[in-house]
Parts: sequence; C-alpha cells; structure tokens
Amino acid sequence: MSGDRSSTAARSTATPKAASSGAIILDGKAFAAQVRQAVALHAGEFASRFGRPPGLAVIKVGEDPASCVYVKSKRKACSEGGIASFEHDLPAATTEAQLITLVYALNHDDRVDGILVQLPLPNGTDANRVMDAIDPAKDVDGFHPVNTGLLAQKRPKLRPCTPYGVIRLAEGYGIALRGLRATVVGASNIVGRPMALELLLAGATVTVCHTGTRDLRAEVERAEVLVAAVGKAGFIPGEWIRPGAAVFDVGINRIAPGKLVGDVEYEPAARRAGWITPVPGGVGPMTIAMLLSNAVAAAFMRAGGKN
Repeated sequence: MSGDRSSTAARSTATPKAASSGAIILDGKAFAAQVRQAVALHAGEFASRFGRPPGLAVIKVGEDPASCVYVKSKRKACSEGGIASFEHDLPAATTEAQLITLVYALNHDDRVDGILVQLPLPNGTDANRVMDAIDPAKDVDGFHPVNTGLLAQKRPKLRPCTPYGVIRLAEGYGIALRGLRATVVGASNIVGRPMALELLLAGATVTVCHTGTRDLRAEVERAEVLVAAVGKAGFIPGEWIRPGAAVFDVGINRIAPGKLVGDVEYEPAARRAGWITPVPGGVGPMTIAMLLSNAVAAAFMRAGGKN
C-alpha cells in the first residue's frame, strides 16, 4: 500500500477521525454501536415473528477477574440488544463432565439460540472437549470445528467474532481488502488462523506469522494490512509499519492499573499507518458486537427464518 491511501483502497465511508499524525483512527467503539443498533432491530423482528427474544446462554466457571468483567459486559450488551441472557455462573471446582452435561442440556433448550463458554477454563478442564460439545448451530463464538471448516470452505455461517469484527470494521471504513498483501501475526485458533481465513475470503493475499517465522520484521514491513494478535505489549515496533498500511491491533495488554495497550507500538505506528485501531476502543468493541450479531443470526437460522 503506497503512501497515497486512495490508490489501493477506497476512502472511509464512516466519519474519519485522524490521529495527530494524520492516520485515520478506526473507531471500533463508534462503529460497533451502529452494528449493535442493527442487531437490536433484528432481535425485535425475531421476537415479533416467533414470540420470544433470541436467547444466549453464557457460562462462566470460577472467578477469573478478566472473565468476570467480560461476562458482565456481554450480559449488559444482551440486555440492551433485546437478547435474553441465561446466566450460568459455576464454581471453579466444577468438573469437566459436569460442564459438558450443562452444555448438552443447553443444546436441547429451545429458548437458547447461542451458547458461550467464557475462556479460560480452570486448570484440568480440556477446553477443546467442552467447546466441541456445543451444537455448531448454537456456537456463537464461531470456534467449533464445523464452523471453522465452513469458513475454510468459503461457506461461512457462524463466524469467529474477533476476526469477523476486523472484517466488518474494514468494510465500515471503506478499506477494500481484495488484492492487498495481508499479514497476520499470531496463529491461535481463536484469532490468528480464522483471521487468515477471513482475509482469504475477502480476497487478500495472506501470510501468517508464528514462532517459526524467520524474519518477522520483513514480513510486517511488506504488509499492506497488518493484524496483530500475539498478546504481548508493544511486540511490533512502530517503525516496522509500512507507510499507508491498515493496522488492526487485536492485543489487549494491561501494563498498569487502568492502562491498556496493544501488540503494536501505537504512537510511532500511527505516524506511518494509513489506518490504525486504538487500544482500547478498536477491535474489542467489535468482538462483542459480532457476538450479538451471531446470536441473532443463530436464532433466525434455527427458526428457519432469515434476518
């Protein structure tokens, strides 16, 4: 991507907000609010047609502080979006077998259209076994192998929330991904791998960097679109950013009380980037918005309707 952003991608269709450097800040909080308004309308349509609101069951095991915060925000978002939230707060001593039994029960509960199991789970619990127990039609996180496989085959149904949130944010700002060279730093099952699949679906040429990557700097420097998802504060120096690149920082790292930063060194990156997400307020709000979107989409699909 050249320094002239209009040469490789359309200019923002959302209201742009420039950083002091001139880079356009991708305001995930503002765009997520628009998505959530649309989701609330669709949830209302579902309730009118089927006599009940879409339902989301949220399972939290133990009292991990970050999980408690996330679950509280998700439940609040459900309430605001016209989605019924079924709360299952379980003690840390809950066994894997007990947790899977609950998941099976929710699979057969017609009031529940989506099931979310908050990660991480306590030590000794196999998260893969628990997540695989979720009915793919109720997998609003988009983590089930069936949903990942459908995405890989270009037949997406319920899509992983964070990667899809990145795509929707890019679309909202008119960043045309087709044909661009995209680099994903991080290869987790939750973000990195499905992010690569989403970018492929959007027509980008994709590179995924991981612990075996020999020259990370070179891979980042040629990226016209960069998605950072490693969970290490300032892991990617700002000087590596290609001039005019679109930078999506998925990292949320707490470096001091009340101080969150991303995986990309923000200030120097913003001086070089064409577009950049802040932390907080960038990708994070989009993740919750897409969770709600998935919950309503799952409700319509299960009911045989279209939203």
